[in-house]
Amino acid sequence: MYLLVGLGNPGPQYAGNRHNIGFMAVDEIARQHNFGPWRRKFQGEVSEGLIGSNKVLLLKPTTFMNESGRAISEACRFYKIPPEDVYVYHDELDLNPGKVKAKLGGGVAGHNGLRSTGAHIGNNFHRIRLGIGHPGRERVTQWVLGDFAKVDREWLEPTLDALAYTAQSLIENDLGRFMTDFNQRLAPPVNGHKKSKSQSASADTKPSQPGSKASSSSSDKPNKGSNSARSDKNAEPPRNAMAEALKQLVTRNKD
Repeated sequence: MYLLVGLGNPGPQYAGNRHNIGFMAVDEIARQHNFGPWRRKFQGEVSEGLIGSNKVLLLKPTTFMNESGRAISEACRFYKIPPEDVYVYHDELDLNPGKVKAKLGGGVAGHNGLRSTGAHIGNNFHRIRLGIGHPGRERVTQWVLGDFAKVDREWLEPTLDALAYTAQSLIENDLGRFMTDFNQRLAPPVNGHKKSKSQSASADTKPSQPGSKASSSSSDKPNKGSNSARSDKNAEPPRNAMAEALKQLVTRNKD
C-alpha cells in the first residue's frame, strides 16, 4: 500500500488557504480516481482506493500543520508502510505558482509540516513541492494563511488536475517520468508541437500579489493564541466539478 498525504490545516476557515494546497491535491486525486468516502482515522481524514492496480491510502492530517507527523506515523505503523512509499504534497514558497518539483529525502526547508513528518518517520519520504510563490519575508504568514485569489484559478485548477492525473506515474515510475508526464498534462502536444504558454497553465505563472523572493516559511500553524473503487483508465472525470469546488474556495477571497 502507498500513502499519499496532503498537508494543510483543518476547518472551513482554512480551506481556501495557500497553505492548504496539499489538501486540495489529495482531494482531487480522490475525485479523479473514484476513491471511497473520507472518514476519520489516524488523527486525520482518510480515503482508500486504487490507482491503477495499486492500493492507496489518502490522508489529510487534522492535527494542524505543525503536528502532521503524528497522523502520518500512525497510518504507517498500522499498514506497515515504509517511509519510501509515503508521498507528501505540500506548499512551497520558493517555487513560483504552478511549479512542481518532486524528490525522495532531503531537508525540510523551514516547513514545519515536513519537520514534524521527518521527526516521526525519518526523512526518507517523497516530497511533492507545490509552488505558491513568495511575497517577501515580512508577509510570509499572511500569505500562506491567506486564500487563493480568483486570478489564481488560472493556474491552480490545471495544476491540481495534472497532479491527480499523474498520480499513477508518481508511484509506479521514477520521479523524472512523473515530472515529464506532469508537464505534458499541462501543455500536451498539438499536431506535434507543444502548446504555447498562453494556451496552457505555465509552471512559472506569477502569484496574484508576489513580492521579492526570500527564505522559506517556518510559520506553518494558524495563529491560535500563539503562533474504493478502481478508476477507469480510459475515462476522465469532468473538470467542471473541480472548477466549481475551487470557485467556492476562492470567491471568499476579497483580493
